[in-house]
Amino acid sequence: MEKLTLDQVSQFQSLIYDYYAANRRDFIWRQDVTPYRIVISEVMLQQTQTARVVPKFENWLQKFPDFLTLAQASTYDVLTAWQGLGYNRRGLALLKIAQIVVDEYNGQLPNDPVVLQTFPAIGPNTAGSICAFAFNNPIMFIETNIRTVYTHTFFQGQSEISDKQLLPLIAQTIDQNNAREWYYALMDYGVHLKQNLPRINAASKHYTKQSKFEGSKRQVRGAIIKILTELKQVDQATLVELLDFQLPENKHDRYKIIQDLIDEKVIYNQRGVISL
Repeated sequence: MEKLTLDQVSQFQSLIYDYYAANRRDFIWRQDVTPYRIVISEVMLQQTQTARVVPKFENWLQKFPDFLTLAQASTYDVLTAWQGLGYNRRGLALLKIAQIVVDEYNGQLPNDPVVLQTFPAIGPNTAGSICAFAFNNPIMFIETNIRTVYTHTFFQGQSEISDKQLLPLIAQTIDQNNAREWYYALMDYGVHLKQNLPRINAASKHYTKQSKFEGSKRQVRGAIIKILTELKQVDQATLVELLDFQLPENKHDRYKIIQDLIDEKVIYNQRGVISL
């Protein structure tokens, strides 16, 4: 892809902003923007649809309104609040992030994507999105909806399009003065495209279809956390019996998954008694 002309950039930005002006989505994390709220929403939105995140985000803010409150929370309280979002390690990562911000950065989230990438659950794209949304910095990042917009607009009819091909276009078209609204607009337009053009995201080289939850290890892991948030602690044999009762069709090795969670320090085993 050759360098875009100023006219091409202007036309593309107008297309995105015109759609956004008429069809802007309204989410709670787009209101009263703070670095804390952006971090929570961006980690919650990883691999999770917005409809599921909205009530969890609202409940989370009631329990943990800021970095300090979250940093002082227990693992049990965090996983209880996280229940239903899946991938419980993300909830624990938020706890660790809050502790790092409070202990090492005097409660202030660093405005630096390189630093943010040293935090748990924050890779290059999440670091970029946090800086763009929390601090309005014109930093490049890619997520699925943004990827969809650029592949559809600039690579129609092509396949196996890599993010490396998209990055120069993102750099040329980003709104340097208002990165936050620009990325919100891109994401909203990307959602619109995917709703109206089925399988459009399959044109990307990085497209992967999420595996089914039913019958997966994720289902067993989630059930274990749910049982422990309700019972607080239970002996391992009883925990396995409860899993067999709740998930009779799921054949994954319960003992192996329990041990994996123990090794990851998500749950704990004290003389055969399992707890958060």
